[in-house]
Amino acid sequence: MAWRCYRATSRFTGKIHATLRESLISTILFVCLLFPFTTEAGLYTASDQVVVLTPDNVDSVLVNSTAALVVEFYASWCGHCIAFSPVWKSLASDIKEWKPAVDLAAIDCANQDNGPVCSRFGVRGYPTLKFFHAYSKPDSKGESFRGFPRNVRGLRHKIIDKMETHAQPWPPACPPLETTRAELDNFIETNSVGHLALLFETSNSYVGRELTLDLLQYENIAVRRVLSTEDGLVAKLNVTHFPSCYLYYPSGIFTRLHVQLEVRTFYTYALLRLPGVVRAGKPLPVTSDPAKNTTEDQLRPFNRSRVYMSDLESTLHYSLRVELAAHPVIKGEALSTLQRYISVLAKYFPGRPVVNNLLKSVDMWLKGEKDTEMSYSSLRDALDNTAEVPNAALPEGVRWVGCQGSKPHFRRYPCGMWTLFHVLTVQAEEAAGKDPEEVLQAMRSYIHSFFGCRACATHFENMAQESMSHVGTLSSAVLWLWSRHNHVNNRLAGALSEDPHFPKIQWPSPELCPSCHGVKNGEHTWNQEELLTFLRSHFSSEHLLSDYLEEEAQLLSRQKERLVARHQEKEQEAKRGAERRARQTQDTLLKPQPEEEEVAKEQPAEEEAARAGEKVQISEPPPWVKPKADVSHQPQRRPSIVGLKFRPPQEEIVDLDSFINQHYKAKALPAAARVSSRVKLRTLQMKEQPQPGAGLEHGPVLQLGMQPVEPEDLLGQHKTLQKRILTGKYTGSEEEGALEMYPHPNKRRWMSLLSVGFSRLDISLCVLLYFLSSMCLLAMYLFFKNRWRLQRAKVALP
Repeated sequence: MAWRCYRATSRFTGKIHATLRESLISTILFVCLLFPFTTEAGLYTASDQVVVLTPDNVDSVLVNSTAALVVEFYASWCGHCIAFSPVWKSLASDIKEWKPAVDLAAIDCANQDNGPVCSRFGVRGYPTLKFFHAYSKPDSKGESFRGFPRNVRGLRHKIIDKMETHAQPWPPACPPLETTRAELDNFIETNSVGHLALLFETSNSYVGRELTLDLLQYENIAVRRVLSTEDGLVAKLNVTHFPSCYLYYPSGIFTRLHVQLEVRTFYTYALLRLPGVVRAGKPLPVTSDPAKNTTEDQLRPFNRSRVYMSDLESTLHYSLRVELAAHPVIKGEALSTLQRYISVLAKYFPGRPVVNNLLKSVDMWLKGEKDTEMSYSSLRDALDNTAEVPNAALPEGVRWVGCQGSKPHFRRYPCGMWTLFHVLTVQAEEAAGKDPEEVLQAMRSYIHSFFGCRACATHFENMAQESMSHVGTLSSAVLWLWSRHNHVNNRLAGALSEDPHFPKIQWPSPELCPSCHGVKNGEHTWNQEELLTFLRSHFSSEHLLSDYLEEEAQLLSRQKERLVARHQEKEQEAKRGAERRARQTQDTLLKPQPEEEEVAKEQPAEEEAARAGEKVQISEPPPWVKPKADVSHQPQRRPSIVGLKFRPPQEEIVDLDSFINQHYKAKALPAAARVSSRVKLRTLQMKEQPQPGAGLEHGPVLQLGMQPVEPEDLLGQHKTLQKRILTGKYTGSEEEGALEMYPHPNKRRWMSLLSVGFSRLDISLCVLLYFLSSMCLLAMYLFFKNRWRLQRAKVALP
């Protein structure tokens, strides 16, 4: 590998001074060894309309192909190859319509994987061009282009010369390139074409053959070459100028094809506009019938030479309300891209006052945002003017006019996006903006981050990386975007996305701007000054048409209605949310709490015994007690304390005193329940003693300690015991039971106060941090103390 790099470098630097030559060779060798040859892409990609050859596809492309191929063998490190690559790309774009007959390919011989392929075809220097005929054999090495020209026109003529020397079999898709000598009367009937174009030219002219290959992929049209030496046809049509084109129809009718300039590009454009001429495989354009079509499919009448504000506003709506909506959260570089995009729109969009006011309000809102991310819903609120900025609105929905397509999937938003940025570049030049790339960079970043067609975004990014850095002035920015748009039109011509009603051409057409076109050395050229003048006029704010726009008053009224409806919807949603939260709160209050469940689990046996004893004692009174018929003998239920438990507050701000009191009560009430059950059990199990004159008519009397208690008053005794527990005041057996079930209430109160709002893990972490801080302070103290001693010792030394 290094030896191959050395040989190539030596050949490249052969005429340089010896000392400089050795130094340059050493540098390049170091680069070759530092960055070895890999399988990375070379100077061309598939978007350049050049077939990129590899060891995997070289045989399938070159061997037994139905079309001829011209292959460039190059090295990606070769300076001459790098300089030649723009010419090869331009040639591929220029002869794109010739592909069924001849195609271009390239292979990077600097890639070590491609080395055996280049050696197989005998390539020793770079760049090398080889022509491979159709149906080439596996052992064919191709025909070399010796001394080939380094311009598109010369290479195009060289390829035609090679095609004419093609032996049998002839490429099946390629029409005959020889001159016409046969009778023309039967030609149309034999070939089933609607138009026959006769190109009269001299023997050294290539226009006829180029035009034949240009229209190779179109139906209902055929082109034949007639030399000026064909005296019979020349005299019959009275041809005096060469080249010139005539249309021949049955019955011997001839018509002169009038063009602005007698060159290939103008002939091609004029012939493609003939009725019935369509690309092969494409349906014939059918004019919409308003009587039979729906409103959605019907094309709106419009002027193709003007720009419509309706297209621009429709593009804004789709971009801001539809395409951006696919990104729920916008952050990082995407957020910066959005801010740059809105800023450019606010500065240069030549819209109506209501639209401009809205764009400026959104721009100010975005500039005021300090967060690193933003939700699309907040952006949508700003676009819908929920802040109610006066006289500001952006129309909703799309209404395509100049960008409408014959079908819903043709043109529309891509056309609107191109038009929008053409307008912005021209407006930026009129406003004398400071940064020539301001609009282009905004477009580039938006397409990279948000444009839905990711393949389109990749192609645009490749174009930007290739040549956007050459833009140095505002006028060059306008021309750069125009040239890239035409480049895309050329690449997509004939694709499935092309609308047959609006074929992709090199814009502006000769009809739209005759002065923009010119001829130099027989080749079509663009007059840059005239072109710039046309672009400035075509995309100026004064040239925009306001047809099909919604009235501003109606637009503002509709926006107000939407805002009112939104407010009402939000109020209803808030009301429904409040009701839902109220139901959830009620369900939570009625649901048994964990503390009650624990109390019930701790004393199942005691509860059962208490209920059993209570039932026996109450249902069977002593013989001297006369039971009453109207006294209910239902077992007493344990008082429920549901709702007495205080739940943790939902807000950040807490009343500390209230929290401590509630926390203490939540802990004390379960203990009170347990003490009450035990006291009640002990009382029920006591032996009952008859009390003379105690008033037997009052029913059964239970003994609770030394105080007689009625069964109906057990709940009151239970509440009294709870209060005593909460206050810490007990008497007799109550104190004993309370201390047993809930010891040291005061201590627990102070512990709750000290640990309020903290878990045990939080307290442990605090202690650990205090300990580490103390150790750190101790270490710092010892360090500075020793340092101070050392300094004193140094000062004391003589």
